[in-house]
Amino acid sequence: MKILLFGKNGQVGWELQRSLAPLGRVIALDRFSQEYCGDITDTAGITQIIRAIAPDVIVNAVAYTAVDKAESEPVLARQINTEATAVLAHEAKRAGAWLVHYSTDYVFNGSGNKPWLETDNPAPLNVYGQTKLEGEEAIRETGCLYLIFRTSWVYAVRGNNFIKSILRLANERDQLTVINDQIGAPTGADYLADTTAHAIMMAINRPELSGLYHLVAEGEISWHGYASFIINFAQLQGIDLKLKTNAIIPVPASNFKTPAKRPCNSRLSTDKFQKTFRLNVPQWQIGVLRALTEILER
Repeated sequence: MKILLFGKNGQVGWELQRSLAPLGRVIALDRFSQEYCGDITDTAGITQIIRAIAPDVIVNAVAYTAVDKAESEPVLARQINTEATAVLAHEAKRAGAWLVHYSTDYVFNGSGNKPWLETDNPAPLNVYGQTKLEGEEAIRETGCLYLIFRTSWVYAVRGNNFIKSILRLANERDQLTVINDQIGAPTGADYLADTTAHAIMMAINRPELSGLYHLVAEGEISWHGYASFIINFAQLQGIDLKLKTNAIIPVPASNFKTPAKRPCNSRLSTDKFQKTFRLNVPQWQIGVLRALTEILER
């Protein structure tokens, strides 16, 4: 099997290089790759490389994810999240290849308190969510074989994320305000990569599995609860931090004025994924504790 991976140095892309390796030959690219074009905004270059390699699977781990910045850069966000994705899907269809693509809980408006189903109607609140939704629609319109995984609150030992931001701020401040009315599930990049590899193996000869799936860790927490979990664990490990758990102040999202509005309910139901791919989904705490342990030991 030949797998063409775009975005090899992102949080998920880095883990995918490891998880996909046992499946076959992996050609992993990023925008700085020299031998092959890995810049998905270069549609001519991407088209050329896909046709030259003729992969069995194309994995797109690239996205414009700067949620607030997207409000002032909608053209660039749409170029990466929608237009480039459409090119990958078109070339996957032409090659008879599978396309694996990652989307987001931000396609929903965040109302209610029940986990969103794949069949629920999207209603993005911001440019980022809208362009990611348009990317999903572009994939479906081509008729290619695809696995779209909507996920949320992604973290990893590598790269920048909420865990590292909280630990950094805990060294700088003795008090911190964190949002307590946005609810989701912290989801590890390693978990996403491992389950992606499993799904590819199951789906590669079963076109009926082509479709949209929600893929997050089990359970739920607010950003405030997540921050408290991080600091509490660090304290138990004997890490000397300026910030103490009781000095993390819960506040509503309305206290923070940001360019992009964010959904309050980011819960995603993984029932469809679990039943289709016969996997159990681990509690979010398991992955966070593993990542925290590694980050704190560095």
